[in-house]
Amino acid sequence: MSSKAAARYAKSLIDLSKEQNALEDVKNDMVFFEHVVDENSELEAILKNPIVPLDKKQGIVSGIMKDKVHAITQTFFNLVITKGRSELLFAISKQFIAQYNALNGIVTAEVTSANTLTEANKEEITALVKKELNAKQVVIKEKVNTNLIGGFILKVGDRQFDASIASSLNKLKKEFAQGIA
Repeated sequence: MSSKAAARYAKSLIDLSKEQNALEDVKNDMVFFEHVVDENSELEAILKNPIVPLDKKQGIVSGIMKDKVHAITQTFFNLVITKGRSELLFAISKQFIAQYNALNGIVTAEVTSANTLTEANKEEITALVKKELNAKQVVIKEKVNTNLIGGFILKVGDRQFDASIASSLNKLKKEFAQGIA
């Protein structure tokens, strides 16, 4: 239920931002807020805690956002908190970014590899994802996992492509165990 509410709030904020020609500014504000919450788990706990008074929550959020965000964002956050829905703010920011990306053809590709990707690797993955998903822009989120030995795992949305050596070895091991190979 809360994710549906967050999606509706995010959609409303996108519509308002477009109407006020402030979509890019508000998107940057949502990225900023998401980063702040990621760095401070206590903030999310405070926003979700029903015991903390609404004016205290508003003061904390206003203090963090003051002079750093667009007026639309500040007003929107105050409204959500006043309505007693502060627990949704983090989810709203994530939904806003997801909806913004979908609106603008931006796809996030999570790449887990044994080593840091080279620029050539990143360009190759970007080109592949753009072609396969007809995306305008690809944002690569890179993770290094030395257990992979070599290769990579590419995840875009709910699709996953596993080209890691560890995965190949595991498949081979299963085939040997079943007497297939």
